[in-house]
Amino acid sequence: MAKKIVKFNKNGSSELPNSKPVVYKIQTAGGQTNYVGTAKKGRVQERIKEHIEKGEITGSKVQIEQMQSISEAKQKEKNIIARSKPKYNVQGK
Repeated sequence: MAKKIVKFNKNGSSELPNSKPVVYKIQTAGGQTNYVGTAKKGRVQERIKEHIEKGEITGSKVQIEQMQSISEAKQKEKNIIARSKPKYNVQGK
């Protein structure tokens, strides 16, 4: 599926497509993954903006990958978390 990388700010988040569910990674400038999450179709931009506004997760860029379904996105999220153990993901999610 389609992938896209934008800056982790409001302008960057408004460039993200909302047409399909996604798995997203909030990353450092060096490419280290700080957080992994999913967003439903139509809620991608809103979800990233929530992270920006709360300011609880630091990052420089956001990478998304569109998926066919939210269940497919959640499975990929689980696999990425198990493999990379991002700093801001809560254990046991």
